[in-house]
Amino acid sequence: MRAAEAGEACASLRLNPHPPIASRWAPPSPALRERGYRLARAVATGCGVGLLPGAPGTWASLAALPCAWLLVPLGGKAVLAVAAVAAFAAGCWAAGVVARASGRPDPGFIVIDEIAAQWLVLLAVPLHPAWYAAAFLLFRLFDIAKPPPIRWVERRVAGGLGVMLDDVAAALYVLAILGSAEGALGVRP
Repeated sequence: MRAAEAGEACASLRLNPHPPIASRWAPPSPALRERGYRLARAVATGCGVGLLPGAPGTWASLAALPCAWLLVPLGGKAVLAVAAVAAFAAGCWAAGVVARASGRPDPGFIVIDEIAAQWLVLLAVPLHPAWYAAAFLLFRLFDIAKPPPIRWVERRVAGGLGVMLDDVAAALYVLAILGSAEGALGVRP
């Protein structure tokens, strides 16, 4: 930059130290939007698990089991709880972005909701294959059957939050059953 150009640039900054709002808050570039969508798609599909054929929600719940099995020994149930909350938060954003791009309110290939909810259920059971299997089967039962108010949540709450909440509601049913079994049968997970 020549000295004259530098002087003109400094003079223009003194005259208008604040650029117009449009240039300060410009929309992201197409390349940045594409990277954001790719990240959202990776999160929403559970790193591609949701693209498996057949029953993507079941595949995702199944994939959540070994992930939880590896997380719990690292730092106990607290690490799994943090992972579930992080998956829920990231899932609200990612599911909203991907659902909006697909034009469908809750496409089947969005499975981060199953992963987050399955981890929530696994917080209530011990690190044992039989308990993990029971938690998996119960969660899938309630996620597929969608008893009230799960179906209401699915239909009434829009966007990424709606995609995530119906699975969390199914997880709450399972947690209630596990808690009832503990109280009524003396079974302690």
